[in-house]
Amino acid sequence: MITTNFSRKAAKAMDTETERIIGQHEGQEKGPLLICVGGMHGNEPAGIQALEILFKLLEIEPETNPHFAFKGRLLGLRGNRRATGKKMRYLEKDLNRQWTPENVARVKAAPNAKLQAEDLELKELITIIERNIEDYQPEKIVLLDLHTTTAYGGIFSIATDDPESVRIAVELHAPVVKGMLEGIHGTTLHYFNSDNFPCPTVGISFESGQHDEPLSVNRAIAATINCMRTIGCVRAEHVENRHDALLIEYSKDLPKVLELITCHRIQAGDDFHMAPNYENFQVVKKGELLAHDRHGPIYAKADGRILMPLYQQQGDDGFFLIRTVRVGS
Repeated sequence: MITTNFSRKAAKAMDTETERIIGQHEGQEKGPLLICVGGMHGNEPAGIQALEILFKLLEIEPETNPHFAFKGRLLGLRGNRRATGKKMRYLEKDLNRQWTPENVARVKAAPNAKLQAEDLELKELITIIERNIEDYQPEKIVLLDLHTTTAYGGIFSIATDDPESVRIAVELHAPVVKGMLEGIHGTTLHYFNSDNFPCPTVGISFESGQHDEPLSVNRAIAATINCMRTIGCVRAEHVENRHDALLIEYSKDLPKVLELITCHRIQAGDDFHMAPNYENFQVVKKGELLAHDRHGPIYAKADGRILMPLYQQQGDDGFFLIRTVRVGS
């Protein structure tokens, strides 16, 4: 059999898509399109592992629970596949800093031969997502971006300013950090909103723990199931209490809501080195020595808590300083 060049390209595209899609689950009743992405950074495998387990659980759930019903469509995707294969955060540039309308349009229009590794990742992701939207015609779109951090010490959710994003983030039973999008640019949360899609769209990011911590996988599963419950994909009575308990127990001593004070950006050639042994949510005092770079020591600009101190070679954010929001005050 003679395979045409077009056929070879089509077959390659199908293989790429098969490797990209972790799973898809659709209920008989129409509902939201929930897009869950794991491994947007290639050295964060927990989200991918969590989604692989979740789709297996969804397959067998009707056998153990005949009354179980799913509403809507769940789509699970691997984020930066090329970087995941090499266990690197990214190969050429941070995929989770490329999600601007202008960059997405550029990548979609460009021939693949002209694109860098992360451009191709973005193009493959947005192609699958837009085709699902066109095919399913959802009433709303929710993106849950699953991440982990280099540091130990706590789980948290990042919400946008959209009240629906905040509502979902709160129900994940982890501290909600507000204002994080002011410190960084081009994340999935910046892009997945109603301005860029044909129906109401919100994004939430969930950080389930340290990269290689086994329980990070369990917490990512629990958060995804809680998200499904919150947006109406599954009924509350079909979600086991242990999913709530796992998240509540791990974050019980942490503030409920926090906000960004500042983000320390790393420039090329800075030679940034974080001071050792900082953990997420660790209390720091104004003037405390946090890191060094080629300019000298870096001190905390205010009293607060540290978030995502950088203990890996790749990354443009050295650390974030956050503070507790007094709810109701």
